[in-house]
Amino acid sequence: MDKKIEVKVVGIRFKEVGKIYYFDPDDMEIKAGDQVIVETVRGKEYGVAVVGPRWIGEKEVNQPLRKIIRKSTKDDKAQLAKNRADEKEALAACAQKVEEHRLPMKLVDVEYTFDRSKIIFYFTAEGRVDFRNLVKDLASVFRTRIELRQIGVRDEAKMIGGLGSCGRELCCSTFLGDFETVSIKMAKEQNLSLNPNKISGICGRLMCCLKYENATYEKLKKKMPREGTRVKTLFGVGVIDTVNLLQELIIVKFADGKKEIFTMEDVEMVEKTTPLDPMEQTSTDSYTRMKSSSDKPREPRKAKEPRTSKERPKKQKPAQPGDNKEAVGKELSEEEKKKKKSRNNRRRRSNRNKKKTDQSGQQNQQEAPKSEKKTQEGAPAKKKKRNFRGKSKNSGGRKDGAAPAPRGGNDNN
Repeated sequence: MDKKIEVKVVGIRFKEVGKIYYFDPDDMEIKAGDQVIVETVRGKEYGVAVVGPRWIGEKEVNQPLRKIIRKSTKDDKAQLAKNRADEKEALAACAQKVEEHRLPMKLVDVEYTFDRSKIIFYFTAEGRVDFRNLVKDLASVFRTRIELRQIGVRDEAKMIGGLGSCGRELCCSTFLGDFETVSIKMAKEQNLSLNPNKISGICGRLMCCLKYENATYEKLKKKMPREGTRVKTLFGVGVIDTVNLLQELIIVKFADGKKEIFTMEDVEMVEKTTPLDPMEQTSTDSYTRMKSSSDKPREPRKAKEPRTSKERPKKQKPAQPGDNKEAVGKELSEEEKKKKKSRNNRRRRSNRNKKKTDQSGQQNQQEAPKSEKKTQEGAPAKKKKRNFRGKSKNSGGRKDGAAPAPRGGNDNN
């Protein structure tokens, strides 16, 4: 058998939340938290040791294994601070150039390499973008190598950060070093709603947290029976209607449609051809069911007996000021019944008269403007109003056509 070859490595991270890369510490003593300068494919980079020295298999390391150059100094830290300040100016300048060229792309972030030999611009776009002219303009401005790198929506959310639907900061921007594959099958196994708004993250893809509990659900699913399986219980043979994986409970449905909750210890698997039984009416002490917090078995509910009209209590009417106090709650005599009827009849008549007067008043108001229009068009004028003796108001108490009476008294001389 071939011996397993091991190498000594140190885990280095270049961003606060990013992948961990292994480097050879050589003879230097590197501890977790030390800031170092390493040689990478892009050139010299400034990183932080997050994994102390350890021995791992040679196959687990990407070859060739590069070495750590040195620990960081004060000058290295000053150079890093200057690079971070210049990145903001570079992002604004690149955004202006993108607008001038009218390119369908969205700038997300910019990064200087530690030795300032290259500037990397990260952007998102729906499709491929021809940015050759943009690269030429940027190279003439910054006088260094320019790299434009297109990223996905998940990487964009990781760089920008934000709050998830749970109210906490995004997992990808706080502790997830790399993205893992998430499928819709994980949501189905966890009995989650397949509504895209509920299972999608801020990036529009499936939430990374669906992966966290997937292994637990897969383990429990192998242990628990599937829905539709026939089992034998203390009530008889039934079919499994619902399975609760986290509580390890199953709901069994019987032939008469009744359901009951059982644990895995209370049921026994039977063949598919076994006929279903109706739920047996046994005492609560002869079986074990899911208990409440007080560890007392639940008593079956008693069916309520319908009340007849005779059993319903009669409502007592309040006594009126004219009635006798002793007559309240007792049957009325014939004379009192007649008085009550006559009283009710009077009220009904008065209500009818009120309605009629209200309706007639509304009709008169509607007809008034119509009559005024007719008189203006040449209709005959209205007759003079007369008093109760049949005499006009302007005649001074005489009939029409009669001679006016003298003012000086009688004419008989």
